[in-house]
Amino acid sequence: MAKLVFRYGAMNSGKSTALLQVAHNYEERGQTVVLLKPSTDTKGADSIVSRLGVRRPVDILVSPEDDLRSCVSAWLQEPSRSDAASLACVLIDEAQFLSADQVDQALAIAVLENIPVLAFGIRTDFKTQSFPGSQRLLEVAHSLEEMKTICRCGQKAIFNGRFGADGLEREGSQVMIDGPAIKYEALCGRCYLLGGGKKSD
Repeated sequence: MAKLVFRYGAMNSGKSTALLQVAHNYEERGQTVVLLKPSTDTKGADSIVSRLGVRRPVDILVSPEDDLRSCVSAWLQEPSRSDAASLACVLIDEAQFLSADQVDQALAIAVLENIPVLAFGIRTDFKTQSFPGSQRLLEVAHSLEEMKTICRCGQKAIFNGRFGADGLEREGSQVMIDGPAIKYEALCGRCYLLGGGKKSD
């Protein structure tokens, strides 16, 4: 039976880079993968963008109301698809933005359709609270794999700090994509609790 795997880590732990590498590995061996991400993630528009500068268009941009199984099925039935029978894996970027129902649909793809699903995302927001998608993935994924990164102090980073004009933020909307006014940084517990120091560049 195929599995649903959740690979999670703090910001800048290489999640998107790893996803793109997995896609490359499958395709180098002549196998087909489908890449999708939630439309909530507006960074990169309809592409998966690695912080290393690598990018690739997604096959499916998922809206909050979309059914993942139906989306994948529709993609496989497109006239241009001649390799539907060889679908080897479903790869999901920014999986924290999925709804709980969509995570259950990803589980169904793995269990009922025997197609492995690898979901990449972060566990918690800048207030250390779970995203709905991450929480459900932690509950139902067959396998949990942590991707590690380090804090500015050199310790293991587990939190995602949001920095605005006045430094580390503690309140605000859960979803706010980084840009000129907002930056995110992976922090260890100590640096997070102490306020993260000055604003990260």
